[in-house]
Amino acid sequence: MNSFLESIINRDPAAKSKLSVVLTYPGVKAVFFHQIANFFSVAKFDLIARMISQFSRFLTGIEIHPKAKIGKNLFIDHGMGVVIGETSEIGDNVTIYHMVTLGGISPSIDSDNQRNVKRHPTLKDNVVVGSGAQVLGPVVVGKNAKIGANAVVTKDVSENAVMVGIPAKNVGVATEEFKPYGISSNSDE
Repeated sequence: MNSFLESIINRDPAAKSKLSVVLTYPGVKAVFFHQIANFFSVAKFDLIARMISQFSRFLTGIEIHPKAKIGKNLFIDHGMGVVIGETSEIGDNVTIYHMVTLGGISPSIDSDNQRNVKRHPTLKDNVVVGSGAQVLGPVVVGKNAKIGANAVVTKDVSENAVMVGIPAKNVGVATEEFKPYGISSNSDE
C-alpha cells in the first residue's frame, strides 16, 4: 500500500500527503473496491462481485468490472466517468485520467458467442491515457505509450508511441515531457 500511495504522490503534484490521497482520491477507493470485487469474482461469487463494483461506482463515479485484471500502482486521476471493461488488462504504473473508456466493440447481439472472449484493451506497463480517450476493442497498447486527451484508439499501439486524434495516429515518441491534457505551461507551444 505504501508504494502504491508513493506512486500517486510521484505522479500528481496536487497530492500533498498519503493521508489526503487515501481520504480524498476516488481512484484509490475504486482500486481498493476492485481488489475486493475481483477476489469474489475469482471465487465465482459473481453477484457479490458485481454488487461491490456497483457500490464502488456509486461512491466514486468509476466503473471497473470485477474480472478486469489490474497490475500494481494504477492511478486513476480525478476518475469521474472512467469505465474499465470485463476483459481489460492493465499493467503496472498505468495512469488513467477522467472520462476514459477501456471498452469493447462487440455488438450487443449474439452475446452468447462473446462470452469468455477477449473484447477489451490491454494496457502494458507505464501507459498514460489522457482525459476523454476511448480505447476500444481487444487492442494492445505497448509499454510507455501515451494516449492523448479525447483520442480514439481502435488499433494496436507500439511501445513508446504518442497517439492523438480520431482515429488516433502516432505522432511521435513518448518522453517524460508528455502532456496528458495536450497543453503546456510554455505559451510558445
